[in-house]
Amino acid sequence: MLTTNPFDGDSLHEECGVFGIYGADNASGFVALGLHALQHRGQEAAGIVSYDGDHFHAHRAMGHVAGNFDRAEIVAKLAGAHAIGHNRYSTTGETALRNVQPLFADLASGGFAVAHNGNLSNALALRKRLVQRGSIFQSTSDTEVIIHLVATSSYDAPIDRLVDALKQVEGAYSLLILTPDGLVACRDPLGIRPLVMGELNGATIFASESVALDVIGATFVREIDPGEMVLVGETGVRSLRPFAAQRPRPCIFEHVYFARPDSIVDGTSVYQVRKNIGAVLAREAPVEADFVVPVPDSGVPAAIGYSQESGIPFELGIIRSHYVGRTFIQPSQEIRRLGVKLKHNANSALIRGKRIVLIDDSIVRGTTSMKIVQMMRDAGASEVHLRIASPPTAHSCFYGVDTPERSKLLAANRDVAAMRDFIGCDSLAFITIGGLYQALGDERDVSAPQRCDACFTGLYPTPLTDHPQSASDLQQEAIAEAKSNSRATAI
Repeated sequence: MLTTNPFDGDSLHEECGVFGIYGADNASGFVALGLHALQHRGQEAAGIVSYDGDHFHAHRAMGHVAGNFDRAEIVAKLAGAHAIGHNRYSTTGETALRNVQPLFADLASGGFAVAHNGNLSNALALRKRLVQRGSIFQSTSDTEVIIHLVATSSYDAPIDRLVDALKQVEGAYSLLILTPDGLVACRDPLGIRPLVMGELNGATIFASESVALDVIGATFVREIDPGEMVLVGETGVRSLRPFAAQRPRPCIFEHVYFARPDSIVDGTSVYQVRKNIGAVLAREAPVEADFVVPVPDSGVPAAIGYSQESGIPFELGIIRSHYVGRTFIQPSQEIRRLGVKLKHNANSALIRGKRIVLIDDSIVRGTTSMKIVQMMRDAGASEVHLRIASPPTAHSCFYGVDTPERSKLLAANRDVAAMRDFIGCDSLAFITIGGLYQALGDERDVSAPQRCDACFTGLYPTPLTDHPQSASDLQQEAIAEAKSNSRATAI
């Protein structure tokens, strides 16, 4: 058996990462470095497309950036001063080389390469219509729908064709598009997925997160605004706002888990927000204990915040191996059971006889949490209290995060007390949705949420054409849940 996760996939997988640069010698080399900094956003595959003024060059491969783009001969073949790249984790489409981005097509206006972070919630409906009109798809990715919409648009100017295409799609997208005319960066009108702009020695750069700018020594300029389209070419940089203004709804889970802690997202330090989450969680769900222990690495900042607020000492009660690849062989049930220790192992000498507060970022199916709690008990912990740095994940995401179908989400089927019993901890508590907004420095507006929090509330910010049941039945249920505003605690 081949698996990609020591915990049997019980986690919310990163969406994708994009990076592009216009006007730099060895552009593809910078893109490779930027993608390396964004590796956490997609570890399934990576690709780069460059343009040298006459020809496009591409290389795509399964696996990490390292091992595919750290070879000089590959980067040397990606000639040109302009390039875009993509790290992939498949949220739509099969795991196959044909789906690895950037996708490329020769259109009437010339070469067209696109890298997409996000997910289109009406891609299936659009694809069906396009196929009926004669379009021939080469991939199963929702991103290819954008290429066909551009190709079949009735407008003449390339930028008008792109605007026409994007006005037909629903969902989340941060796009980088490379053409003979230049580089285009755009963000969906709600700004669900992040995108930033930087500068390096006169070159213009775009990236999913600011940390990718740091890695190459670039200067952060600003975030791309929701609904904004930035065009970079020989005449310079210009901004278009072709979509009707809407109230932004950036993804709240970027702050909880997806973004690197050393990134700035929505003008806020991700690390500081995660510490704030831990502090709020300590006030909302206090418990007497000897140590605060993070589930590494994503639980570390929140655990520091919980420790500082509660006065309970922070300790590394779980040690993570950083040498476990995403794919490894599990030939038998016994080896699969033991495989958990390849990634995390209890610091038994510290844990034995102690009451511990475990801090983790989220609970998906619950099997990971169950194994971690059992690991603590096997190490001799006298009490294990689990605190989660996000509200219960009770709804699937349709905007670029690979969540299981709703029936497989633990919080969709059990209340907090039942989740506690399933996981086997002494107590379980989640930060409330109001507490999460507080950690972000916002006061939650139930009637008009400031962020996309649909995975917690079911309040989806866009139509879900391909998922009508989620868009209708669950919406009413979500509104009722939001009004109840329970503490989400089981002691």
